[in-house]
Amino acid sequence: MRALLQRVTQAKVTAGGQTLALIKQGLVVLLGIGQNDTEEHARWMAEKIATLRIFEDAASKFNLSLLDVKGEAIVVSQFTLYGDARKGRRPSFSDAARPETAESLVDRFTQLLREQGVPTQTGTFGAHMQVEIANDGPVTIWLEK
Repeated sequence: MRALLQRVTQAKVTAGGQTLALIKQGLVVLLGIGQNDTEEHARWMAEKIATLRIFEDAASKFNLSLLDVKGEAIVVSQFTLYGDARKGRRPSFSDAARPETAESLVDRFTQLLREQGVPTQTGTFGAHMQVEIANDGPVTIWLEK
């Protein structure tokens, strides 16, 4: 499981002209599911993201978590995080989970993140979406389990 976290002051996800998700301070989680990922991976990732100290305290140090700042999250499924472009000109996505497997694990991850106490919205699995972010910092973190 791979996640690209972007700390944001605001973010919005739209598809087909409809707003799917809208948050202020928090994280946009671009989530990729690999072929061998399990609920254990999702559980680890949800806890890590909720408690990762990447928000600044009064001394401008990364000492606060998403929970500490009462931030929100948007989870967007993104199989392209498993793109392998080492050979040729077109990335291979053979390490990404099949859609029917990935969708249920993305849903489970989202539920687990909510259970951690993080208000969480989502995009629509498999939809062509536009993700607008105001990256704060900018702070971008790569997680892999």
